[in-house]
Amino acid sequence: MIPLFKVAVDPGAGPLVAEALRTGVLGHGPRGEEFEEALRARLGVPYLATLNNGTSALHLALRLAAEPGGGGEVLTTPYTFEATNWAILANGLRIRWVDVDPGTLTMDLDDLAKKISPETRAVMVVHWAGHPVDLDRLSSVLDEAEAAHGSRPAVIEDCAQAWGTVCRGRPVGAHGNLCAFSFHATKHLACGTGGMLVTPDEETLRRALRLRFFGIDRKADRVNGDYDVPEWGYNFYLGELGAAVGLANLASVDGRVELHRRNAAYYDAALAGVPGVELTTREEGLESSFWLYPVKVADRAGFIRKMTAAGVTVSAVVRRNDTHTCVRDVYDPALPGLESVHDRVVHIPVGWWVSERDREYVVETIRSGW
Repeated sequence: MIPLFKVAVDPGAGPLVAEALRTGVLGHGPRGEEFEEALRARLGVPYLATLNNGTSALHLALRLAAEPGGGGEVLTTPYTFEATNWAILANGLRIRWVDVDPGTLTMDLDDLAKKISPETRAVMVVHWAGHPVDLDRLSSVLDEAEAAHGSRPAVIEDCAQAWGTVCRGRPVGAHGNLCAFSFHATKHLACGTGGMLVTPDEETLRRALRLRFFGIDRKADRVNGDYDVPEWGYNFYLGELGAAVGLANLASVDGRVELHRRNAAYYDAALAGVPGVELTTREEGLESSFWLYPVKVADRAGFIRKMTAAGVTVSAVVRRNDTHTCVRDVYDPALPGLESVHDRVVHIPVGWWVSERDREYVVETIRSGW
């Protein structure tokens, strides 16, 4: 089978993990500090904190943007992995669905502009499959909302699939928003399990660093018990073993992203015009990292059966979130973009492990019909 996902571990990870084991420090320590410094240098951002997973990053971002129990709504997409939206519920905030652009599968910014209200505490955008939301246009939408309502919602970018994604010449994570990254085992940059939160300023970062460790300032005098917890926090820090794996994988991640992009470019050319297949939209200035390669097909169930029988792993990956029982009271009947694509999207193998022959075989199989 040609897999849809595969774990990358750089050869340098073994020695770094062994060194961490020899030190006996397995919680957050010097290796974690080194990883954070390397991430700051790579992204060109000064304020970030590594965490134990991407879901923690989303949870912490919402805590920083809008206090739990404080009321208000978060405008978000129903086309995403459930972790995005369950973090909203976990923070005691209301979900309000925004429609999906059927061309890009990301948030429809025209629909967003109509739905921002004085109750909106944050906007949660997802760079689905690595394709960036147009962050410059999003900023303009928020400018107009601020002028109309007198307040500006926080922006939280779910960058779980978007390491290496570029928007208007800058990597996602570098546009001044709260940005949650995942370093899950199957991501471009993996720690085994891990994540990262980028913050817009130093004050927010200081608060995030406290909240990731129970609300305790790790630099405080805990030996003598001379410290205070101004607000309760979580157990969200990244351990040394994960940091070691991440640090090693950071050395080779650019090459992996480039292979994803090459395979995607091949599919763009080879699948254009194939009957029954519709490709997603490419926008100038928005450079996807192609963690996934989505296509829209007629008869998705038949397509999945055909590809599976041919030895190619494909998947819908997610279900539209708004139809789950736990959010049935949040139903929005007016999501025409989502309605037009949700049962047609399927993802085909595009990763660094897909050889030239593999991708040719994938295309040949699709062209033969289902």
